[in-house]
Amino acid sequence: MKLGRREVVLGLAAVPLATCVPMGPDKDVLFIPAKKAATLAPGDPKRLVELVKLDPSIKLDMRYATTNNFTGRVLYSEARAFLTATAAQAVVRASAAAKADGFGLNIYDAYRPWRVTKQLWDATPAGPKKNYVANPKRGSKHNRGCAVDLTLYDLKTGVLVEMPTEFDDFSEKAHRDYAGASPLAVANRSRLQTYLESQGFIGLSNEWWHFDFTGWENYPVMDVPFNQVA
Repeated sequence: MKLGRREVVLGLAAVPLATCVPMGPDKDVLFIPAKKAATLAPGDPKRLVELVKLDPSIKLDMRYATTNNFTGRVLYSEARAFLTATAAQAVVRASAAAKADGFGLNIYDAYRPWRVTKQLWDATPAGPKKNYVANPKRGSKHNRGCAVDLTLYDLKTGVLVEMPTEFDDFSEKAHRDYAGASPLAVANRSRLQTYLESQGFIGLSNEWWHFDFTGWENYPVMDVPFNQVA
């Protein structure tokens, strides 16, 4: 029987996260460890940049810096959002389009250090639960700074708009083609998708909040802690 991600929460939360992890993904995967954080030149499109420094109107609700996420664990040491420079600029353009319509972007997750993915993988027992955690051997799109999880807020009120589900709801209601949500929620989901996909992102089919930047496979997996991002 295939389990939903919500069904594996208790099993994952019951296993302590590993404190010692191997050095990186498979050898054929382009990888930038923490000790090489400064190797990317300032003009390199693969370097990580902080979203709020490019656009102060972008709000943060970094769930993995809190226990308010599907693992119930604090996974990030700081509530900060980074993407590779090219992807970050695309998000800024999406933000500008949203602001023209009276909306702002609210970020749930962006770049994720590889070590966090490795810790999650090691903490998840063998079996169907592994289907819901990225394999650190290859690294994830978040590890490459090329994936962003987000929603919209109303610029006038500062309140999040209605969406079909909350973040990290892994039921079918979170799917992009789910038709059972309210007309307003469906319109907001479509609006967010238009803003992001018009700037080179592709929405994940079963998570309305998740978008991957086109060409993500050309970027290195990174294990640079937030406090070491140049």
